[in-house]
Amino acid sequence: MFDVAIVGLGCAGYTAAIYSARYKLDTLIVGETEGGMGITAAEVGNWPGEIDIKGPDLMEKFKAHAVSFDNVTPKVSRIDKIEKNREGFKLTYQNGESDEAKTVIFATGSDKRHLGIPGEDEFSGKGVTYCATCDAFFYKGKDVAVLGGGDSAVEGAAIAAQVANKVYLIHRRSEFRAEPFWVDKVNEKDNIEFVLDTNVTEVIGDQVVIGVKLDKEFNGSDEIAVDGVFIEIGSIPSTQLAEKLGCEVDEQKHLKVGADMATSVKGVFAAGDVSNGSNYFAQFATAAGEGAVAGNGVFNYLQEEGK
Repeated sequence: MFDVAIVGLGCAGYTAAIYSARYKLDTLIVGETEGGMGITAAEVGNWPGEIDIKGPDLMEKFKAHAVSFDNVTPKVSRIDKIEKNREGFKLTYQNGESDEAKTVIFATGSDKRHLGIPGEDEFSGKGVTYCATCDAFFYKGKDVAVLGGGDSAVEGAAIAAQVANKVYLIHRRSEFRAEPFWVDKVNEKDNIEFVLDTNVTEVIGDQVVIGVKLDKEFNGSDEIAVDGVFIEIGSIPSTQLAEKLGCEVDEQKHLKVGADMATSVKGVFAAGDVSNGSNYFAQFATAAGEGAVAGNGVFNYLQEEGK
């Protein structure tokens, strides 16, 4: 029986583990992907103390710190379900094994949002990808399209432009929502062309991606020939396990949390991109902050409950 089971191996989860460990709590931290969404960040320029660091390197530091404690047990495994029992909660894994904990912290992050257009699923892995910073290298010297207008899309376009021949940054609005830092970066690139006020309606392919179809003409055609399509249109909070446990979500499907990161279910907390705790500002800094508060919240809860 662990004092706390932290679900998620990303920024929020590792930070929560660091704090729960320092509170001398027997801590289980479990998830499918070590580093979470943090490993998809090619460049991190806003983590205090690190002027410039790659996402995978930063997450490796988080992991090393969290697992350095004797009372932290890391596990890479998929959780099928979490159930409440007399002592707390039971976590059942895909392989049939299980663990128990007195409390749970959901730090499950988010999943990439899909467009839901023809050709998207058909050519997934055959030219369609959801991480430009992860996969840009495979399109060296080729033409690609990046879809979206937020930080991940604009950053992805800037990274892709370093190796691709041509990058079409396609956004359904006339202005980008990304940080000005990244907007400045793409404006500096000669091989990035903006396709604004435009939607992609279909991914075209023949065994692999050969282009995209638009809802209006661009340069005299409603099609653009590309070898790769990076879909970077945001993400959806990964709340499935928490919702099945009875945790309430808000209109944007984030887990509702209080000041101590407690959810609507007693003994269950949440931190990071999955929660509504930081005004939906999904950053390394906010995820780490929420993870710290969740660790403190669990400690106080266990003290109050006499557990």
